[in-house]
Amino acid sequence: MEHVQAYPPPAAPSAYPPLATPVSVIGPQYCYPQPVDLAVVRKVLTITEGNFAVTDINGNIMFKIKGKLFSIHDRRLLTDAAGNPVCTLRPKIMTVHDRWQVFRGESTEEKDLIFTVKRSSMIQLKTKLHVFLATNPKEDVCDFRVEGSWLERSCIIYSGESNTILAQMHKKHSVESVLLGKDKFMVTVYPNVDYAFVVALIAILDGINQDDDVE
Repeated sequence: MEHVQAYPPPAAPSAYPPLATPVSVIGPQYCYPQPVDLAVVRKVLTITEGNFAVTDINGNIMFKIKGKLFSIHDRRLLTDAAGNPVCTLRPKIMTVHDRWQVFRGESTEEKDLIFTVKRSSMIQLKTKLHVFLATNPKEDVCDFRVEGSWLERSCIIYSGESNTILAQMHKKHSVESVLLGKDKFMVTVYPNVDYAFVVALIAILDGINQDDDVE
């Protein structure tokens, strides 16, 4: 069966300077030499197994995020369009700062840890997360960081403490989102950046902000 590329190349890739080396966190197969535009649709009013879906700009499903219902310490599973597990997202219990761990596939074993996400302070109006790869156990300096406003869906993902942007999200209002109770926003992933990693970070942002999200 011939593989069909799920998303078309963008019209003006020159607007996004490609990184010198690809940022591969979950896997190199998720690094694309041109920008990737993703649409994230959260099902705000429904309590179904799928927390939200990620599509390309044509509406083709690329990823799904599934959470187990009626669980206090919710695990979320990121799967590809066919339902194959990509990674497991798990909040760490009894931590001072909100802290999530991401593991390969459906594992939650320490040996399969890919990265950890930590909210930089307990009380903050703006979102600020620090991301540490499993190869950086000391956590002196973050490998990636997320800043912005989750409520406005205007967060930006940076490389380490630098100003190098890896991805950014922006809100998309539509009649459909109002009528169907769906919260939809767009994410632009820069060239050579692992877009599955970006989707996992968005799922964690959603998990951290679920309780105080007033929308």
